[in-house]
Amino acid sequence: MVVAECSMRARWFTGWLREGVMGERETWMTEEFGASHAGAVEVLLADGTVPAPAYFDSGSATAGHRVSQWSVYDGRPRVPRAAALRAVCSCGWKGPEQKLDWEVIGQQDLAEAGDGQADACERAWDVHTATVETSTIPLPDTITMLLEQLEEEIDKLAKTSPIAAVRAARRMEIAAGRVGYWAARSTLHDLTPGQAGAALGLTESAARSELARLGRYNPYIG
Repeated sequence: MVVAECSMRARWFTGWLREGVMGERETWMTEEFGASHAGAVEVLLADGTVPAPAYFDSGSATAGHRVSQWSVYDGRPRVPRAAALRAVCSCGWKGPEQKLDWEVIGQQDLAEAGDGQADACERAWDVHTATVETSTIPLPDTITMLLEQLEEEIDKLAKTSPIAAVRAARRMEIAAGRVGYWAARSTLHDLTPGQAGAALGLTESAARSELARLGRYNPYIG
């Protein structure tokens, strides 16, 4: 599976807001871009529309829950049948459609029968995040190599002395906080949050929060 270079991916089963209605489904994020480029598999019906989250009654006194996970759209009672899948990203990007052939699927469980199409969606999102990464401001090769080497050395240290690796990680955090403070303050002076976001591969809101965190100031004041 292709993963954007230098960006580890995390999987989450979380809420996804659509037209004011929250439905749970698996989402993907890279450590670097986070929620600015959260990906997921979206369902398309035969008429090309996106269905509302499916509601499942818990059968108890507590409320049921809404689910947007692609694998539940199999045409069961009160749930529409998916005609295609596509990757989507929180930034607004949409991937190519992956058709579902129900003559082939038959009575198979959709989670298994559509796994190939879902994987294709995930690969499309991987390519999208790799494209986002190439659009960010490049780092000098020396910095990239030093960061990679430092991470590798601390990983090695953790195998022989975990507590020493913890101290090394804390020193990294201290150093990052020190250099990040002035870098964030200078960026705030030179660029708008929108320009900073484009350079970092983040939304304007996320860039504003990140600069505030590094620069240790309140983004809502001033």
